[in-house]
Amino acid sequence: MRLTLACAALLLAFPASAPAQDAHAAHAAEAMQQPAASPTPKNPKLPAAEDQAKAALNASPRHGEYIDVPVAGTPVHTWIVYPERKEKAPVVIVIHEIFGLSDWIRGVADQLASEGFIAVAPDLISGKGPNGGGTDSVATRDDVVKLVRELTPGEVDTRMNAIRAWATTLPAANGKSATIGFCWGGGTSFRYAMQPGLNAAVVYYGTAPDASALGGLQAPVLGFYGGDDARVTSTVAPTDAAMKAAGKSYESHVFDGAGHGFLRAQNDRNGANMKATEEAWPRTLEFLREHTK
Repeated sequence: MRLTLACAALLLAFPASAPAQDAHAAHAAEAMQQPAASPTPKNPKLPAAEDQAKAALNASPRHGEYIDVPVAGTPVHTWIVYPERKEKAPVVIVIHEIFGLSDWIRGVADQLASEGFIAVAPDLISGKGPNGGGTDSVATRDDVVKLVRELTPGEVDTRMNAIRAWATTLPAANGKSATIGFCWGGGTSFRYAMQPGLNAAVVYYGTAPDASALGGLQAPVLGFYGGDDARVTSTVAPTDAAMKAAGKSYESHVFDGAGHGFLRAQNDRNGANMKATEEAWPRTLEFLREHTK
């Protein structure tokens, strides 16, 4: 069932004409290959791998639903999952890859909810597909990639700010918020850390904004990268230096042998991706709890 909720989008300083950062575009064709089959059942303490996501969602005991949040006249199709807890919970916005709002992203949201967070995953290409649809209206993954690439920072931040304003004022929310993003969404999460009031940003294999912009970051950033993903990982050391020079909080982890997209493709690269997942995810939860309590 869809619900329509009114909320106001915040005005933003980013120019609408600038192209959105496309940290994942160079790996789009590679990542569209069929994922390796999972040899073992899903670990309940980790997000599902891509091939496990649908089954994990079907088996979840948590309350998840689609909500349409109007932003500048366009309903942004959004998946929300509530934790099972007595106390009010922080909100984590899950920013999708260049492949749009997939079952895998919804599975990541469900896993965050299992750890006590209100997890919100907006489809940022809502209204861009055929007949005003979003990811689920687009015929091929290539077409989804094209639509995500066409998003501007201004569009993305208008939608993100409206989603955050709506989610943090839910009766079950404690008012704290964070972002977590993957690939294209990782770069978006890093840039979105400039927004006032955000409490934390987690980046999975996404690149940072230009060094000249890092002084504007408002939230601490935690980043995870694959050691065999030189296109992205080669930017980590310069980013670390620039963040230190700007006096900003940045914690980075590079996992030997892991590739781009390791959290989704957990069974690739002879165990290196799984090892990276097993180390990155617990630190993700610690970081989010530390900054949103």
